[in-house]
Amino acid sequence: MSTYKLVCPHCQGRMRIRTSEGQHIFLRITYMQCTNEACGWSVRAEFQMTHELSPSGMPNPPIPDGPQTAARQTACSPGPTDPNCPPCTVATSPKGRCWPHRR
Repeated sequence: MSTYKLVCPHCQGRMRIRTSEGQHIFLRITYMQCTNEACGWSVRAEFQMTHELSPSGMPNPPIPDGPQTAARQTACSPGPTDPNCPPCTVATSPKGRCWPHRR
């Protein structure tokens, strides 16, 4: 098994995830910090599953057919930016709006 090592773009030190929040089944927001105390850079990052490469042998029925299907289903909902947009089939944000209208 390999691990992905995140590197600070300023000092090239290792980054550590301090905390994270699940926003959607395919999206996680993380708050990261450089482990180099002299640097101390911190950042908010988003980790998103975007494309299914092979189907699961144990699919979860409530989950759409993969990240790209979920993105299509939640592509738009009526909101302040586009009142003509058709309703979403899945609400993905805390306010019940899809990602393009999550404000």
